[in-house]
Amino acid sequence: MTEERPSNTRLLFSGLALGFLVGAGLMAWMFSVIAANSQNSGSGQVVLKLGHALDQEHPVHVAMVHMSERLGELSGGTMTIEVYPNGQLGSETDCIEQVQRGALAMMKTSTAPMEGFIPEMALFGLPYLFRDEEHYWNVLNGEIGQELLEKGVRNGMRGICYYDSGSRSFYTTKKPILSPADLKGQKIRVMRSKMSMDMISQMGGSPTPIPWGELYTALQQGMVDGAENNAPSFYTSRHFEVCKFYSLDQHTRIPDIVLFSQSIWDNLTEQQQAWVQEAADESVEFQRQLWKEQTAENLTQLEEAGVKIYHPDKEPFREIVKPLYAQFEGTEIGEYVKRIQAVQ
Repeated sequence: MTEERPSNTRLLFSGLALGFLVGAGLMAWMFSVIAANSQNSGSGQVVLKLGHALDQEHPVHVAMVHMSERLGELSGGTMTIEVYPNGQLGSETDCIEQVQRGALAMMKTSTAPMEGFIPEMALFGLPYLFRDEEHYWNVLNGEIGQELLEKGVRNGMRGICYYDSGSRSFYTTKKPILSPADLKGQKIRVMRSKMSMDMISQMGGSPTPIPWGELYTALQQGMVDGAENNAPSFYTSRHFEVCKFYSLDQHTRIPDIVLFSQSIWDNLTEQQQAWVQEAADESVEFQRQLWKEQTAENLTQLEEAGVKIYHPDKEPFREIVKPLYAQFEGTEIGEYVKRIQAVQ
């Protein structure tokens, strides 16, 4: 039995349908680029869209709103940033890809998911890389931090500032993590980062990458036994409703970074670029102070909500992760580690 050949009419309609689909796709792409760059020829105003995954109460979101307000003031109302929280414009990885291709002007991400785009960002995932908070900011505000901000230009995106995201520690549903041995058999949610997964494996746990927006349900349903993050994120996410143990081992300090699409940046005037950078820099100082206040307040609120806070000895954790450093000897990341350790 032979297959029936389509008629010329059917072929014509199929071709028209395909044409409409291709045309609609192209139009959608064009509108997304226009929306991201969003220069209103009628008013002369430039509207930059910024996407991120945090909620409106998070100090990082508040800082980005502050950045938008300052940009409006500096530019005399000719520029503004529209901030879209809660993953409205996609996951962190989705937004990174949109920024790369110029479909989104700006986004905030942790440096961890950036490893797949800028391999050097993996160094932030090395546990106990920074001696303390002062050392951390001396690195970020110095030559090394600036170099890393510019590494993404080759991939279509530039970093314009770092935000404080504190130190990351374990919170769990069943028992506290007081030593690496307590991680054995525990499924711990991590960001989609090879370094984060390697760290948990090295400590004896089972790393489980889960999108931030799905983590509450995963904890509630027992898909994972815990996660690791800073106090403001632990509190504002309401993960404390499920996890009643918070162990402040402070294994990593992974900064947040604001990325700007290089193609859209290149279409701004030098004056507009200067306004954006100044607004970003001012928002960093605002965010750092807000972060300190928020962290102290959230730790108190977590205790009031029934969370037990522990301060485990960090030395066993430092000792068990040393092999993670050895793998980078003789590499560019290894050289960065040496430079960072030399910073006072």
